[in-house]
Amino acid sequence: MASIFTKIVKGEIPSYKIAEDNNYFAFLDINPIAEGHTLVIPKKEVDYIFDLNDETLSGLIQFSKKIAKGIDQALGTIRTGIIVEGLEVPHAHVHLIPIYYDGQPVSLGKKINVPEERMKEVATLISNSVEV
Repeated sequence: MASIFTKIVKGEIPSYKIAEDNNYFAFLDINPIAEGHTLVIPKKEVDYIFDLNDETLSGLIQFSKKIAKGIDQALGTIRTGIIVEGLEVPHAHVHLIPIYYDGQPVSLGKKINVPEERMKEVATLISNSVEV
């Protein structure tokens, strides 16, 4: 059975898409911990990130780097952090977390509310700043 992320890649479930290439897909997390919180996934469905072959894992990090640079440019962060937890969805993924100030809480358990219209704006801002 396809994961929710595979359904997002296939367009069966809507998302706030940031960027994609032949192998990777980036979109805003619908339960963000910071405005611009982005998920980056390989299109190939593999549950555990460390079960990815070396080429796919390396490509995931390289694609994530491009997205993080776009987040930084678009949102004026001091940096973008990365979290790899991988328990909620059985599809390898990384969380890119925009960090706006020193001491900002960065925990996947600390969700914030971002209105839908703002999610669309943020997705567009980041997407326009990403060079894939």
